[in-house]
Amino acid sequence: MLGPDERNLALMHELEHLAPYRFHALLDKEQLMFGDIGLEELLEKAQQRLDDFPEPIDAIVGYWDFPVSSMVPILATDNGLPGPSLESVVKCEHKYWSRLVQREVTDAHPGFAIIDLDEPRTPSGMRFPMWLKPVKSFSSDLAFKANDEEELRAATAEIREGIGRIGRAFDFLLSKLELPPAIEEAGGMACLAEEAVHGEQITTEGYVHDGHAQIHGIIDSLCYPDSSSFLCYQYPSRIPEHVQQRACSITRDVIEHIGLNDSTFNIEFFWEPDTDALNILEINPRLSQSHAPLFELVDGMPNHQAMVQLAVGEEPNMPHRQGQHHIAAKWFHRTFEDATVTSTPSESDLARLTEELPDATVDIIAQQGSRLSELPAQDSYSYELFAAYLGAANEEELRAKFDRCVQLLPFGLDRT
Repeated sequence: MLGPDERNLALMHELEHLAPYRFHALLDKEQLMFGDIGLEELLEKAQQRLDDFPEPIDAIVGYWDFPVSSMVPILATDNGLPGPSLESVVKCEHKYWSRLVQREVTDAHPGFAIIDLDEPRTPSGMRFPMWLKPVKSFSSDLAFKANDEEELRAATAEIREGIGRIGRAFDFLLSKLELPPAIEEAGGMACLAEEAVHGEQITTEGYVHDGHAQIHGIIDSLCYPDSSSFLCYQYPSRIPEHVQQRACSITRDVIEHIGLNDSTFNIEFFWEPDTDALNILEINPRLSQSHAPLFELVDGMPNHQAMVQLAVGEEPNMPHRQGQHHIAAKWFHRTFEDATVTSTPSESDLARLTEELPDATVDIIAQQGSRLSELPAQDSYSYELFAAYLGAANEEELRAKFDRCVQLLPFGLDRT
């Protein structure tokens, strides 16, 4: 398993028929996720560990974004194990290639175009506001909303400065594939402009096996007021049934057209209630580990179940509504101004939380002494202090539990 972490490993112990599975770490999360990403070196280290492993290897899995999501198909193929093709994964992950492929089977996407980072101009036929982002990034890093030419130039300057951290590794990945001319010209360090779409954000989550895509859940992504920063991921979705069915239909069409196979996936959408329009935001050729506890709380099993079964060549068997709660959410406690963290919740704070909310799982993100703007994997407009996974009987109880978490888990912040 590439980059296992304590919380996800704990969830894996909920999997059905756990006895046949033994999970071994293949590189740690810090090696894979932080600092400049040297993909070639990471692949060499991972393969050496596989070669040195004294027992048979039956599957290679990972649930993190790039580079893990792209290493899994390479290592699986090189070791004769089930997994998706590298080309199908990169078609999802390269934002421009993904848009071109989406356009072949659906109109559920915004206008888009590549922008020259050296001489940025508004693409012909596109309107402000628009989002500017590298063709590969993660956790909304280097994604900026521009309302006019001046903001476009400011955003592209920031993207140009930071794009190499992932872009160079992504270029190495692209060198392993036979690319269509448009993608070969763009490369892995290009900037994509997309017309801004609005509405309620949802995510279809599922898997594809034997060429057939199956969706086992739809999650709502709710933002802080007047912000693009997430407040929570909530499951199950509250949007109308006919919209859920359309989102599932589009998901199946796109995933099967891409040729993704033997893989989990999730597709993020915007639904505009006034026009009933659906627009794809992005496609991820992996499960969302943020959603895993929500499936466990509501359905009785985390989505890791599908990942593991696919990796050993089996058809996934995901339960439905067999969990202990009717509704669940991952909540994000954020601040919108930079600061130095002077204190974090104490052991007694955490113990009191466990006493009052025994089903709650909390990840403390901001550590004492750190500068919030220097924390990894933050979006461009806010700073995450902690995340809380909570289940409840209804939305009112769910929100009350989160509010209690905020009260019980204090942070000291010096904004000077």
